[in-house]
Amino acid sequence: MSPIRIALVGVGKIVRDQHAPVLAASPDFQLAGTASPHSSLDGTPAFKSLDELLSNIPDVDAVAVTSTTDVRHDIARAALAAGKHVLLEKPPCTTLSALDDLREQADGARLTLFASWHSRFAPQVEAARAWLAGRRPTAIEVVWREDVRRWHPGQDWIWEPGGLGVFDPGVNALSILTGITPARIYLLAAELAVPQGRQAPIAASLKLSTSDGAPVAAEFDWTGEGEQTWEIRVETAQGRLRLYDGGASLSIDGQPAPAPAAHDPQHAEYAGVYARFAELVRTGASEVDDRPLRLAADAFLAGRRTTAPPFVE
Repeated sequence: MSPIRIALVGVGKIVRDQHAPVLAASPDFQLAGTASPHSSLDGTPAFKSLDELLSNIPDVDAVAVTSTTDVRHDIARAALAAGKHVLLEKPPCTTLSALDDLREQADGARLTLFASWHSRFAPQVEAARAWLAGRRPTAIEVVWREDVRRWHPGQDWIWEPGGLGVFDPGVNALSILTGITPARIYLLAAELAVPQGRQAPIAASLKLSTSDGAPVAAEFDWTGEGEQTWEIRVETAQGRLRLYDGGASLSIDGQPAPAPAAHDPQHAEYAGVYARFAELVRTGASEVDDRPLRLAADAFLAGRRTTAPPFVE
């Protein structure tokens, strides 16, 4: 089976750390070129825009949109209009209405649209989902605490409208939560701490509930110097689940679960993303789950804002 010829639009840290090495190792894909106004990858044809790339390499099959969120909708729309399958880095768009527009366009053109949530492909997420499938959560706690200066140095766009602030990592937690929990989850209340002079929160507290009444508490904090924490704890009548290290580690009733037989810890999530994208393209299907983005949007809509100290790099 011939590899899927794919282009990357947007070349930043996540492309260098994840997309490029995963594509280089994938039997399903061939990286045909990149489009970015300021960056490129060594040894890969590089262009300044998607239009320029498609003019020079018209036979690409798919486009992975890895740009900043504020331009993802326009890039994805142009790629779909050119007849290309599209993978969207997370979060897929700045707004839900923009994502709905892309979904309608892809469906009308019978093209694949994949709104990827890479954290759902962490090594132990599927095991957590399977364990919870026959159990009803009675309480859920989420703690996502990391250092923004470590993970997003010098990236002012994350503090602008659409940049999401602490919800940039927070949607990773929400994507896992909605992926493993059997019942639907909805927001009750939120508190957002916004640094003085910025537009997006540096911390957030969410009060949520499952559709069958289990309380869910989520804490997102971008000031977490030292040890980084990415953890979900679920209480059930049949036992206690702890999913931690961003989904890489799992314990049940305090006993560590065995690690998957074979995975590359550094690239496991994005290897899973691209394997799923290849499956969707070859079966003519799309996958657009907006639940993580919807919960984040609800927090922005209904959240109470407080002023945090100014954020200075």
